[in-house]
Amino acid sequence: MAYFYLLSLSICFLVLHGCFAQIEQVTRRTRLPHQHRFQTECRLDNLNAQEPSERIESEAGFTEYWDQNDDQFQCAGVALLRHTIKRRGLLLPSYSNAPRLFYVAQGKGIQGAVLPGCPNTYQSPLQFGNRRTQQRIEDSHQKLRPIREGDILAVPEGVAQWIYNDGENQLVLVGFYDTLNEENQLDQNPRDFYLAGNPQEQSEQRSQRSRGQSRRGEQDNNGNNVFGGFDRRCLVESLNIREDLVDKIQSRREDQRGNIVNVQDDLQLIAPGREDDEEREDRQQEGRRENGIEETFCTQRLKHNTDDPQLADFYNPRAGRATTLNSYVFPVLERLQLTVVRGFLYKNALVGPYYNLNSNSVIYGLRGNAKVQVVDDNGDNVYDGELREGQALVVPQNYVVLKRAANEGFEWVSIKTNDNAITNQLAGRLSVIQALPVDVLQNAFNIDENDAFQLKNNRNEAGMFSPSESQSQRRRD
Repeated sequence: MAYFYLLSLSICFLVLHGCFAQIEQVTRRTRLPHQHRFQTECRLDNLNAQEPSERIESEAGFTEYWDQNDDQFQCAGVALLRHTIKRRGLLLPSYSNAPRLFYVAQGKGIQGAVLPGCPNTYQSPLQFGNRRTQQRIEDSHQKLRPIREGDILAVPEGVAQWIYNDGENQLVLVGFYDTLNEENQLDQNPRDFYLAGNPQEQSEQRSQRSRGQSRRGEQDNNGNNVFGGFDRRCLVESLNIREDLVDKIQSRREDQRGNIVNVQDDLQLIAPGREDDEEREDRQQEGRRENGIEETFCTQRLKHNTDDPQLADFYNPRAGRATTLNSYVFPVLERLQLTVVRGFLYKNALVGPYYNLNSNSVIYGLRGNAKVQVVDDNGDNVYDGELREGQALVVPQNYVVLKRAANEGFEWVSIKTNDNAITNQLAGRLSVIQALPVDVLQNAFNIDENDAFQLKNNRNEAGMFSPSESQSQRRRD
């Protein structure tokens, strides 16, 4: 009897041990990518404002890439690109292994994002044939979003997106890829999987740089979209189409249009007005979730405009304004684990020294220029230079940064690698300095009481500072 009792206990122990081991294995597998962000080597003794290192031309525009292997971008776990789309240009549908954010820096257009398993709730008219045999049918598809300058477009990992320029001017989008996001189970290389065309950005040369070798050398007859590598007969059966149509879909090497292609006539699309119901609802629900219930996957908002002064979190009529989008304001960012800050600095105004508590940051200059300084944990100045329009600068977590706009002012957008990124000010009304007792400041800095009081109270603005009187006087002199 005792033998069977011990045997039963042994079996239970083995079963429980196996269960716990399996749970531990799953936990390790799901948490490792998130932990990897914080284990990335970010010991940077010298930062540099980066410009695109590569430009790929397409039929209806071009795409510029920042060097994804640069230590600063590797540290932050992000990759950057910039699409410039000409009038009537179509950025081909693609999805990525990493979550993406796009900032509309110029122009207007239409964005489509295909959410898997969601219904086709939009209908656009289609006309076939000539005047005698013309037929009119309704084409069902997923939601279309009018986009304009100042919009942030959130594109979760694996969601296919396309963008069309229906405006009169060029459409410019700056894209940020969060390659260390826990949803990316591949590697730190940003990978765009195109559903159509023969995008030049997936050339052998680029593949070699990002992956160390080319895997397409043996398939020179295939295009560069995801259908290109399949057997023709399998696609005929899967899509139930003719073989000659499969050849066109696979986009053999003769298709040299790139990833942005010309649309001969305007796309036959019906999209809501520029101030559509979604955008008005965004304004009404700013900063809250009704009843505490998060949006469902199919109805989640994927765009949010950041240029409206009424939505600013910081505003100083003598200095500028800043708008922060985190997961409380823009719920899809909780899935992407990212925060966005859109800033405007007036002539000679400052953003006082601050640091990001829980995120790395990438600052992209939109207009004008600013003197930027960054200091590390040793008190060393690791960046002291000008950040201009079109440049990007990585600021690692806890590094202290200060910005001062030049005579033209400065506008920027920052992407931070946390859905609720928090900053700590080191000057001004909301700063650590103002929160410390005067006696502590006096002894910490070895200064007298009067100086300690001035240090604490001489700057009562919050976040954004107007030029000081001494600075203004020097400029007048």
